[in-house]
Amino acid sequence: MLLEALKLALQAIRRNALRSFLTVLGIVIGVAAVIAMVTIGNGTTAKVTADLAKLGRNLLFVSPGQFGPGRASSTAKPFNVRDVDAMRSQISGAAAVAGVAQRSATIIYGGQNRQVMVTGTDTNYFITQDWSVLAGRQFLDGEVRSGRAVCVIGQTVRDKLFGRGEPIGQRLRVKNVSCEVIGVLEAKGQSIVGTDQDDVVLMPLRAFHRRIAGNTDISTMSISARDGVDTAKVQADIERLLRERRNISRGEQDDFSVRDMKQLAQTQTATTSILTGLLGAVAAVSLLVGGIGIMNIMLVSVTERTREIGIRLAIGALEHQVLTQFLVEAAVLSLFGGVVGILFGLTLAWLATGGLRVPFAIDPTIILIAFGFSALVGVVFGFFPARRAARLDPIEALRHE
Repeated sequence: MLLEALKLALQAIRRNALRSFLTVLGIVIGVAAVIAMVTIGNGTTAKVTADLAKLGRNLLFVSPGQFGPGRASSTAKPFNVRDVDAMRSQISGAAAVAGVAQRSATIIYGGQNRQVMVTGTDTNYFITQDWSVLAGRQFLDGEVRSGRAVCVIGQTVRDKLFGRGEPIGQRLRVKNVSCEVIGVLEAKGQSIVGTDQDDVVLMPLRAFHRRIAGNTDISTMSISARDGVDTAKVQADIERLLRERRNISRGEQDDFSVRDMKQLAQTQTATTSILTGLLGAVAAVSLLVGGIGIMNIMLVSVTERTREIGIRLAIGALEHQVLTQFLVEAAVLSLFGGVVGILFGLTLAWLATGGLRVPFAIDPTIILIAFGFSALVGVVFGFFPARRAARLDPIEALRHE
């Protein structure tokens, strides 16, 4: 019986091809919108997670000043080398502590010049940032202690200044300082705020202080927690130690901030997941609109085919057979729309993620849900027209013109 109902449904759909196409279009748009939105949202979440992972494992950033509405200004006194030494000796949960000082400066090689962020630090920076040297080497301890003018450059600096040439052993000028290139960092790409992490020059901290900055300030400390140690405990120890060193009394607000990258990653992931859910929910409304379109067209179909229905009932067709025929017709329309919508949605998501440069993260669950929901929409919204057709009085139906 279902096979016969399917044949009749396909015949009815073919007789009104344009109307059937317009009916299916609502389901196609709804399913495509849900799948595209969720896929793009999942790709964005994956991109944010990957970008945060590039910053390093179990990483905490310590900066002078508090930031945000209602907080102290960022004009608090900077850290110094003694603060970094205190962190290394007194924070037991820290695997590595790197003092960081930064300044924008012009670098020159041959006839090329470029404005980049110059970072003064030490060998611990490579550990805390989980950043490897692709070619050459890191700083030697002797170079860090003596303040020798050597530097490790990022991939963007290498490409822009040296092109296909070999940078190792060459000398470039950082501001007015001649600096020997000893290494090239592996590429990290853009940060979560859109800046190029590879457009950087690293120098030993003492050399940076003496020759670039002209002071001994530390703008940031990056601290990597030991494996198995809770970063929340490390953060509490850091805050306690800094309050002591900066003579902050009980009840006074901190003039520094400690940011846990793990908490930031969780917050960012939760935020993007919520936005993905909201976008999917908004797109799902299109499915309901498509369902209403199916009900409307099926009601029109029942009206147009009243005489046909009356003939079927008069020659012995049962109510449930007529009901099944119209339900199958509605289900075929919605399922066809669901399949086309899935293909269209995945194509849109693939194009969008390529343009946005985020991963193409397909979620099979949402595809199954969208397909199942499209089938459910066809059955639910097709039931009322089908029931109306099944309950027609054969005599009245035969009189219908």
